[in-house]
Amino acid sequence: MSTSQQEWIERAEAVLPAGGFGNFDPGIVIREGKGSRVWDEDGNEYVDYLIGSGPMLLGHGHPEVLAAVEEQLGKGMTFFANNARGIELAEEICRAVACSEMVRYVSSGGEADMYAMRLARAFTGRDRIIKFEGGYHGMSAEAQMSLAPTRLANFPTAVPDSAGIPASVRDAMLIAPFNDIDFVRSLIAEHEGEIAAIIVEPLQRIIPPQPGFLEALRDECTRHGIVLIFDEIVTGFRFAYGGAQALYGVVPDVCTLGKVIGGGFPLAAIAGNADIMAHFDKSRVGEEGFLMQLGTLSGNPVAAVAGLKTMEILRRPGAYDRLRRSGETLMTAMTGALTKAGVDHRIVGDPTLFDVVFTARDVRDYRDVFAADAGLNARFNAALRAKGIFKSPGKLYPSLALSDEDIAQTVDAIDFAAYELCRQPVS
Repeated sequence: MSTSQQEWIERAEAVLPAGGFGNFDPGIVIREGKGSRVWDEDGNEYVDYLIGSGPMLLGHGHPEVLAAVEEQLGKGMTFFANNARGIELAEEICRAVACSEMVRYVSSGGEADMYAMRLARAFTGRDRIIKFEGGYHGMSAEAQMSLAPTRLANFPTAVPDSAGIPASVRDAMLIAPFNDIDFVRSLIAEHEGEIAAIIVEPLQRIIPPQPGFLEALRDECTRHGIVLIFDEIVTGFRFAYGGAQALYGVVPDVCTLGKVIGGGFPLAAIAGNADIMAHFDKSRVGEEGFLMQLGTLSGNPVAAVAGLKTMEILRRPGAYDRLRRSGETLMTAMTGALTKAGVDHRIVGDPTLFDVVFTARDVRDYRDVFAADAGLNARFNAALRAKGIFKSPGKLYPSLALSDEDIAQTVDAIDFAAYELCRQPVS
């Protein structure tokens, strides 16, 4: 007899804090995924716009990726030593990503961001980091500053989003509003010679940069000897083959990559300028400048072959055009349905990664999202799931596996969800 989803939920509650892995709604347990779809443990079928929080850009179980992984499994799963596939993947990243002259592997995006900030401190000899309110850079102490604060402090005061973070970490972080270059300039002037890095998601969660914002960050960092870090864990190889830095035409000193480069397996990387990356090499920078980094699964060959095959498929003609067309169709459908329903909203993001924010004002930073109607958002997402659409509460990730049938089902679900909001106004 098969185990029901409710039974799995109860078993999870007995052994997992809050009944889950800490990632997503523990009230659903996914049994399998294939192509553009997933099924839960009760057999309910969904069009998948969560796609593992981004890495399954080709969809689940792409046959060419599976074949590459199967071949590697017969040769070994991990070695804790250099392997040819990991070297090949680093070479391809360096060819594709403008800022990448050298690569260092880790297993998760959060690790990559943590090491990128540490690397900037090692290179500059400075301690302070500028981070943008609402920016997500993993789970390190630095990254957990003003990620999703429910208490809005005056800038640049950092608000810890987690217990257990020392005050000394908080004091080293300077928080700025996204898309406000004047405020960034004021911080740099006030802390001249103290700032090691500015870390930024080129698209902050789903919020696009205002015209000229990233370019101005680049100029300020160059002028003041600050390391510019692009967190491209999400945007790398999703926005374009060269990532957001290719799409926007702004090259950072260092970027972090993950999700897509592992093809669905745990793999991430720090990539950057050779002089900065030299701090991973004791023979070049000496004992004082050396940044120690190692990890049991760093450069894992199974993840590397999955990433290599995924990237090969992404290089094929038309891949990104098709991905963007799917996203544009869905963005248009959301706008049309919600406008017809008379619901205040903004569609925010890029066709490869976006969502609806229920607000009447333009969305430029975290506080605009914070002020939006969270109740409408929850109801809209619940209505979508009831119609077989699986997504996160704040993002929709299109994939290359989407079919015309998937798009049609999604458009119908959007119409239904918009009607539900119109039919049952907020009390």
